[in-house]
Amino acid sequence: MKARADASLAAVPAMLEFELVPEDNARLAALCGPLDQNIKLIEQRLGVEVRRRGNHFRLVGAKAGGAERVLRDLFELAGTPSGVDLPDVHLALREHEEPSDEPTQRSAPGPRVASVDGVARVPRGLIRARGEHQKQYLANIHTHDLAFGIGPAGTGKTYLAVACAVEALQTERVRRIVLVRPAVEAGERLGFLPGDLTQKVDPYLRPMYDALYEMMGFDRVARLIERNVIEVAPLAFMRGRSLNESFIILDEAQNTTPEQMKMFLTRIGFGSHAVVTGDVTQTDLPMGKLSGLRHVIDFLRPVEGVSFTFFDAGDVVRHPLVQRIVQAYEAHFAAQGEDPQR
Repeated sequence: MKARADASLAAVPAMLEFELVPEDNARLAALCGPLDQNIKLIEQRLGVEVRRRGNHFRLVGAKAGGAERVLRDLFELAGTPSGVDLPDVHLALREHEEPSDEPTQRSAPGPRVASVDGVARVPRGLIRARGEHQKQYLANIHTHDLAFGIGPAGTGKTYLAVACAVEALQTERVRRIVLVRPAVEAGERLGFLPGDLTQKVDPYLRPMYDALYEMMGFDRVARLIERNVIEVAPLAFMRGRSLNESFIILDEAQNTTPEQMKMFLTRIGFGSHAVVTGDVTQTDLPMGKLSGLRHVIDFLRPVEGVSFTFFDAGDVVRHPLVQRIVQAYEAHFAAQGEDPQR
């Protein structure tokens, strides 16, 4: 009889009631999202029912406690200038579902550190790290002269690097930003491209341009490019240069050869800071050609002043389908006994 009563109690879904304070309609609207899309995502992912009247919430379901923690975290975030969007909800849910047992590793800050608080300050507001790997990545960029960000598409590697570059320029820790990318076609033969050098290279550097426009505004970026404070260049044009007091970003580094990677890394001059980003699973080099990014992972990791941050499918902040696709690829590599990051 007692066992039957216990089973009956276990079948009753948990119910929690709580209030989010202070009662702020703007924060509550940001928390819930347009047409309550954030609430619906929480309900779907955690299998709970969320009922709300003003700032009073009632949660019903086996994971009501987890849903409460997610809602409280997102309510706090809703009070910041960055607000809450679907990627924030996605990451808050992921952190609840898959708690990290590894503490964020941060090195002691050097003399040029602006902050290691998980944000980058740009003219149009704060760029906030989402998830432990992004926080570690920002901390590594702030505390190392050379930082590598390696992982799948959509994890914020390039965007956060550009944010740190803009922050360094605004605080006068560097005098210019240099954006570099190997001009390798993604498995396609584009043939002749019309225009001058800048117009030929622009399509390869569009993601970094877009990030700059979002953080600084189109007109300001155009003026800085005209004054050569922001320089955009193909990797091949780095040979023979020494870049002092610069923030240098090498994007899509998986498409460098070992010789090109060595050439780039030896361009770093006094007072400069470099970030190298890439995804070693998406190399566009000819078949059989070793990627320079894959090549340096092992022997540069012990070097003082160099940091590596590895992202995985759980860090993807694009459409949830992208995360599932990346996870499927990782499972495929694992089944074949391959490490996609090697």
